[in-house]
Amino acid sequence: MKKLLIPIMIVAIMIALYEQSKADKNVYIMVIAIVIFMYGMLRLSAKTPSKNQEKENEDVQ
Repeated sequence: MKKLLIPIMIVAIMIALYEQSKADKNVYIMVIAIVIFMYGMLRLSAKTPSKNQEKENEDVQ
């Protein structure tokens, strides 16, 4: 899933930046692209372990 998610996020940001550079901006396309990027970042950061995870595991034992 990660291999598919990163290219989709890159394309979404490229589309958002391209729309922003145009003279007549389409806000809906920019919002959709940013939402897709933020959803991708949410999915990727969910797999990153917490900094305090080891400390919590020690407290349980």
